[in-house]
Amino acid sequence: MSLLSGNSLDKQVLLEKCLLECADGKHKALKRLYDLCSANLFSVALRILKDRALAEDCLQQVFYKVWNNAGSYDASKARAQTWLNTIVRNQALDILRKNKHSDQHDTDDALEFVADDAPSHEHHVALAQDSAAMHKCLAELPEQQKIYLEMAFFEGLTHQALSDRTGTSLGTVKTWIRRGLERLRKCMSTI
Repeated sequence: MSLLSGNSLDKQVLLEKCLLECADGKHKALKRLYDLCSANLFSVALRILKDRALAEDCLQQVFYKVWNNAGSYDASKARAQTWLNTIVRNQALDILRKNKHSDQHDTDDALEFVADDAPSHEHHVALAQDSAAMHKCLAELPEQQKIYLEMAFFEGLTHQALSDRTGTSLGTVKTWIRRGLERLRKCMSTI
């Protein structure tokens, strides 16, 4: 049986155990953690950075941070996968800001729209504990809500940046994201 088989609760327990062991300095736990979630974390970094080499660097920095900060993980505040996704998202956004790869983005002006520092994404990212469950729930959303949520989370776009990019009014963007998050919350709570 592989580390990834079983239900999402088993995976959650295993991720938390790995983080606790990392906090205790157990190197094998970091390898297990890498085996469990590196593909998922790499895909998040790649969607934000749009550059394989940068995403690989990001992933390496993320696991360095995880190793050094595993002791600060608090299971009462967030699930392990949420905590890890937040670290990779923030690291990828930091890399974007530092490198400003204008050849991979429409303009340098696009970088100012990359991150929304509002807590709403981190608050709602708790819905995405298991990627299979999240993809199932996303597939049930109306296409517009799905697209806007994916651009907001995976590309780090703010509501205003989404409005500007798509030509949709800011109020409509906020409504679609809010309704999409509400539907995701309902769907995820039934899984």
